[in-house]
Amino acid sequence: MPKTVLITGGSSGIGKAIGEYLIHKGYQVFGTSRNPEKITNSQFPLLKMDVNDTGSIQSVISEIINKAEKIDVVINNAGVGITGPIEETPESEIKKAFETNFHGPINVIKAVLPQMRIQGFGHILNITSIAGYMGLPYRGIYSASKAALEITIEAMRMETLQFGIKMTNIAPGDFATNIAAGRYHTPVLEDSPYKKDYGSTLKMMNEHVDNGGNPMEMAKVVHKIIETANPRIHYKVGSSLQKFSIVLKRVLPDRVYERMLLKHYGLK
Repeated sequence: MPKTVLITGGSSGIGKAIGEYLIHKGYQVFGTSRNPEKITNSQFPLLKMDVNDTGSIQSVISEIINKAEKIDVVINNAGVGITGPIEETPESEIKKAFETNFHGPINVIKAVLPQMRIQGFGHILNITSIAGYMGLPYRGIYSASKAALEITIEAMRMETLQFGIKMTNIAPGDFATNIAAGRYHTPVLEDSPYKKDYGSTLKMMNEHVDNGGNPMEMAKVVHKIIETANPRIHYKVGSSLQKFSIVLKRVLPDRVYERMLLKHYGLK
């Protein structure tokens, strides 16, 4: 019997790539989207769900259980980007980012755990970000939301091991997806003291996404992790430089690492 996989945010980017790859590997895949009726080219079923709406989450999980009788794997991929000087970023947008990037995955996990306990097995994979390992200028809220998820999953993993449930964090670097088009950008204000630095950093961030890796690389890593009997707690997927930046943060003095980031972004 094929493994049943639920992927949140499965209509585009990394989620879509993972779903398509797993379908070709023989998995039964269900994706979610807030507006599945707008997607006409999906290779797997897309169910209507918003990770901020617990009712829609319960509805989707019930539908999958009715159809497949089990949920082997959940991939928490749905997320939003956000950029801007923290001082100038509206409180409402900060809350929205945390609602989707942090509370959303926790909502999904809470909803699926009872079924996985009944089964006596399950694997929950959370797509975080290499940005969650460091405070990046003009991306601090995004970094914080992903860091919060990383740490929370470390705790939840220990709490749920007794039920035969595995949890894994996968932190991607920059991949060529539409996240830049869909994320919230704090406007570059003409009279802002951050105008020059934020404007140049925003341009660099968008270029990094446009020139990022193929999302299918993430799909292959996810497949390998799903097929691993005892997966690690953390995985990083990205360029050698992106992964090495995490190592450098661990070994370099704080101010040296800060200067390195400032130089990378062309900031004073």
